[in-house]
Amino acid sequence: MRFDIITVVPGLLDGPFAHSILQRAQKKGIAEIHVHNLRDYSVNKQKSVDDYPYGGGSGMVMGIDAIARCIEALKSERGYDEIIFMSPDGETLDQSIANQMSSQQNIMLLCGHYKGIDQRIRDIYITREISIGDYVLSGGELPAAVLVDAVVRLIPGVLNDETSALSDSFQGELLDAPVYTRPADWNGYKVPEILLSGHEAKIAEWRHEQALLRTQKRRPDLLED
Repeated sequence: MRFDIITVVPGLLDGPFAHSILQRAQKKGIAEIHVHNLRDYSVNKQKSVDDYPYGGGSGMVMGIDAIARCIEALKSERGYDEIIFMSPDGETLDQSIANQMSSQQNIMLLCGHYKGIDQRIRDIYITREISIGDYVLSGGELPAAVLVDAVVRLIPGVLNDETSALSDSFQGELLDAPVYTRPADWNGYKVPEILLSGHEAKIAEWRHEQALLRTQKRRPDLLED
C-alpha cells in the first residue's frame, strides 16, 4: 500500500513515520509513505504557495497552481483509489473508514494549511474529505499521520499478532473490554478471577459483557447507532 502526502511543512511528518509500527511496515515493504514538499512545485522565486483570498478577509489561502501541478505529477505515475483532503469539515474518521481504506492500493493525502485551499482543487481533484474531529489544527499534517497510522496497522503482516487489530475498540461497534497483565495481585488490586480461569468461552463472554458496559457508560451513542 502506498501513501503520497502533499504538505508545505514536511518536517512535521518526520517523527510519526520513523518509529514503531509505521516504521516496521515500511521496513517490511508492506507500506510506502512518501512525503512531497508542495513548495517544490511552486514556480515563483519565493517558492510561495499561498495568496490573499478574493473578497477580502483574514488569513491566506493555498493557491491552485502548485497543488494542481503536484497532483498531476503524481497521477501521471500511478492511479489513485482516493485523493483525500484532510479538512475539519470532512466526514469524521472512524474505524469503518480505516477498515475500508486498508484494502486500497494507492492513496494521496493533501494537507491544508493557512486558511485553507482554493475551492477549485476540492471541486476538481479531491475524491474524499476526512476530519479527525470537530476542532481546527494549524494544518492537515497531524490528521494525515493519524489516518495513515489507523489504516496501516490493519494491513496483514504489519502487526506481529494479526488478530490484535480485530479486537480493538470500535471494531465491533463497541469499546474494548478492560485488559490486564502480570502480576495478578498488585498491592491488593487483583485481576478478575475469570481471566485466570483458562475457560475461553467464559472469558469471551465476560469480555463482551464488559465491552457492552464500558460502551454504555462512555459512548452510548455507539449503541444507538
